[in-house]
Amino acid sequence: MEAPPPLFSPYLARWQLAPDGAPIETPTSNLLPVMNAGRPAMLKLLKPSSDEGPGIAALGWFAGAGAVDIIATEGDAVLMERAIGTRSLTRMATSGDDEGAIRIIAGVAAQLHAPRSTPPPNLPNLTRRFRALFEAGESHPVLPRCGAAARGLINNPRETVVLHGDLHHENVLDSPRGWLAIDPKGVSGERAYDVANLFLNPVDVDRLVLDPARALRLATIVSDALGIERARVLGFAFAHAGLSAAWCMEDGINPRLAIEAAEMLEPLAGQANRRKRLQSSPGNC
Repeated sequence: MEAPPPLFSPYLARWQLAPDGAPIETPTSNLLPVMNAGRPAMLKLLKPSSDEGPGIAALGWFAGAGAVDIIATEGDAVLMERAIGTRSLTRMATSGDDEGAIRIIAGVAAQLHAPRSTPPPNLPNLTRRFRALFEAGESHPVLPRCGAAARGLINNPRETVVLHGDLHHENVLDSPRGWLAIDPKGVSGERAYDVANLFLNPVDVDRLVLDPARALRLATIVSDALGIERARVLGFAFAHAGLSAAWCMEDGINPRLAIEAAEMLEPLAGQANRRKRLQSSPGNC
């Protein structure tokens, strides 16, 4: 194995780490798999332009409950637990057990959302999270309707917690401690938003993402598992599909799948909202 780049050297020496794989570079960080006292870990060095600060703060607040644990931090360097299990939720979902994968992710979300004894960190809110959608205008006819749905939900929030912000099949990994979330964005907002991204995943698997019957099953599973309103789950799923499309447009990526998902989810969210209003009307029980 080649020697790692010099930028890792101070932390390898300071924390007595042994390289255990090839370095990885992302737009926001440099990472190196390492061994820490015989246990797998990941050393992450944030780049000056990184926007991962809120995610690291969220990881620290999760304190290993449902997410990989932070072992040490110093400045822009983070040493964290490395999940090394062999099971894959994407593989599970695409090989016939989509509902099983959804239940696992919902269980992880429940752990992440559980109350802690310490005050939560100061994190970006959902209004900031949805900024790209709010600024997208009429880039596509469905986007203003997604934006209106997002505003309606955000302006009338339910229980606000520290959210992962990017829960999906590739961000929940197998480990000796069970299934653990990685790479949170770190957002403060309503719990129902944290499962919105599941409706767009697994990535590029159109037969699942664009299946309305699957979307309804997903909404039922997560609303039951987390004790949240099904109508709000579907509302945030619709809004987030628009946000995903807006992000794609910003990055020059074809937004087709996100747009088609939004168009599929819109009537489901509307129907769930109408049913909710009917059930809450005087004279109904």
